[in-house]
Amino acid sequence: MERALLKIHGIVQGVGFRPFIHRLVEEWGLSGYIKNTSSGVELELEGERDRLEGFVAQLPGKAPHLALIEKTELVFTDELVHYKGFEIRKSLVEDKRRTLISPDIGICEDCLRELSDPTDRRYRYPFINCTNCGPRFTIVKDIPYDRAKTSMAEFPMCEPCRREYEDITDRRYHAQPDCCGDCGPELFYLDEVGEKVSGDALELARSALKDGKILAIKGLGGIHLACLCQQELTVKLRSRKQRDEKPFAVMCRDIACAEEFCHVSEAEGRELSSFRRPIVLLKKKDSAALSHISENGYVGVMLPYTPLHYLLMGEDIDALIMTSANLSDCPIIYKNSEALEKLSGIAEGFLLHNREIQSRCDDSLIWVLDGAPYPVRRSRGFVPYPVTLSSPVGEILACGAEQKASFCLSRDNYVFPSAHIGDLKNLETLENYEDQIAHFQRLFDIEPKAIVCDLHPDYMSTRYAQQRSEREGIPLIQVQHHHAHMASCMADNGLTGPVIGLVWDGVGYGSDETSWGGECLIGDFRGFERFGSILPIPLIGGDRAVKDISRTGFALARAAGLDTSGFEHASKYEVMLRAGLNCPSSSGMGRLFDGAAALLGIRSAVSYEGQGAVLLEAAAGRDEGVYRSYELYGTPLIFDWRGMVHEMMSDRQRGTGTDIVAARFLNTLIDMALSTCHCARELSGLEDVVLSGGSFQNMYIMERLPRLLERDGFRVWKHRRVSTNDEGLSLGQIMLAKAKME
Repeated sequence: MERALLKIHGIVQGVGFRPFIHRLVEEWGLSGYIKNTSSGVELELEGERDRLEGFVAQLPGKAPHLALIEKTELVFTDELVHYKGFEIRKSLVEDKRRTLISPDIGICEDCLRELSDPTDRRYRYPFINCTNCGPRFTIVKDIPYDRAKTSMAEFPMCEPCRREYEDITDRRYHAQPDCCGDCGPELFYLDEVGEKVSGDALELARSALKDGKILAIKGLGGIHLACLCQQELTVKLRSRKQRDEKPFAVMCRDIACAEEFCHVSEAEGRELSSFRRPIVLLKKKDSAALSHISENGYVGVMLPYTPLHYLLMGEDIDALIMTSANLSDCPIIYKNSEALEKLSGIAEGFLLHNREIQSRCDDSLIWVLDGAPYPVRRSRGFVPYPVTLSSPVGEILACGAEQKASFCLSRDNYVFPSAHIGDLKNLETLENYEDQIAHFQRLFDIEPKAIVCDLHPDYMSTRYAQQRSEREGIPLIQVQHHHAHMASCMADNGLTGPVIGLVWDGVGYGSDETSWGGECLIGDFRGFERFGSILPIPLIGGDRAVKDISRTGFALARAAGLDTSGFEHASKYEVMLRAGLNCPSSSGMGRLFDGAAALLGIRSAVSYEGQGAVLLEAAAGRDEGVYRSYELYGTPLIFDWRGMVHEMMSDRQRGTGTDIVAARFLNTLIDMALSTCHCARELSGLEDVVLSGGSFQNMYIMERLPRLLERDGFRVWKHRRVSTNDEGLSLGQIMLAKAKME
């Protein structure tokens, strides 16, 4: 007989891990105890050595599917305590907290079956959950993950729930959010002025939806605005929410409903129905259909992920618009009082409940690329799951950028990316950003020893970093935007470099204090060389050109030597360019997309970031043509797009369709990227190419460029755990800060 002292680190709380251990202990005939700690779980077991080793060997293969065992510490001793049986002991709170927390989990099949069973005591109860599903991160106040440290502390268990909670054979054994209609949260319905309406809240909401009303519906991590997918209702919602054209997400009752209007591959179906339940961007069967929901060729679709959603849709609502409830550029609303105050005049009814949300958390958004998730927005279902690195990084706070703001906190081998925050452009978003940083620091017990931020002096994230560094005496490290993008994709794929980095986005502050964005870098975490870029584009009126993209179209046409007299305000723009009056230059790939969209008559102005590029991609048809008149020259290697623009407009004058010209424009960018990488390889001998930046959300490019690079002998790496846009940039900032500190 021996005693084994076992510590297990990872996601081992809130996922049914202790009940699983209890059952496995009984299978092996062992005795002892288990308890949650601030670092994971701790066990002491007694039994024969071969039985103890057999138990340990089976842990990884038999653990609950939501658990993640990151590290196991095991010590044997012949000093026995002579335990009688096995018990789950009270959680241990330690000085240093090192546990991981599970994300929120979509409803499991067992709970879904009980929800629909008239004989079950939780029949149609909208908060049904078990150890395999339900709220986690969004209800956690602190760790260890026990009910007393969650929003469920306000709901004492009734006796039947308590018996389940204490029954080793029940799947609700030690399920912290366990509850039923007698002891758990309650649903209620309010009218458009916030007056509570008597009756069945769920049926009142269903009737309101079917009558064409817009409802505010409280979910796991925030409140949605929902309505039927009819055009007139969508127009009403757009008007009330002041969201003129940006696509809405759709919640479909099941995959079959989504297949009515979208192509759904096997891999996309798998992601839609996974426990994470993200929004998946699916290709429309008819690219012109559903333009009132999404003006491009894709629709963001998700399946119901809470029992409330399933009950709301029932058997007779196939699809609902389901969009985050927020005011323009502000974070998602997550408090009942805030919803009633700020959604007045938008929502025509409120379906709310009395379980508090501790951390707001938007729906995640992904593409499925080459059969695997390709993140666009990493939030519910993923957060606060860490990115695990091959070596420790220390305690660092990375503050991200401004658009699609995010932060990362690191310790040991873990980097914890934040949930989606939004663009850091107002006080409300900044307050949410600061609150989330404080919450993550508390949950993961991190006191940053360094702060890292972008070089851009006007970003709110930069100012936050500078002020906090000065206030707390923490070293401040500033890193270049596109270098951080490259480092992010490297870290995402476990690379240490050096690599060739294609980093294409809208804008980033360059090392030379100019605006960059169509870059080819060569380097690693320690530094980089700007090997390639694009011919800078004058932005007539500065930031105004980002919205009024006809200005960028004019600048491209003028530079290409084309007749610009047909442009509105041509004479004014000419004067500004000649005088250099408020016409900063940018090498941003996003600006080249904008200008091309304007020249092709797709858009002259945009209402949301990236709209020109999105619609240009949607317009692209089937054609393999390339505009060969572009040039590559100089140091850094400059992509001179003027010949390409000249050919584009010649095609237009000959009557070539917009779909063909758009395809040839994109093909030319792909050809340029290939040529640039070949030149970089000739100079450096490198064959690893990382792709990062918001422009690589273009699926036309991503379905072609990696394949062509691989054909030519390159190893191509794209994002898989964090987003390719600026949201994923803070991971790279962590790695650059680590390298600088070393």
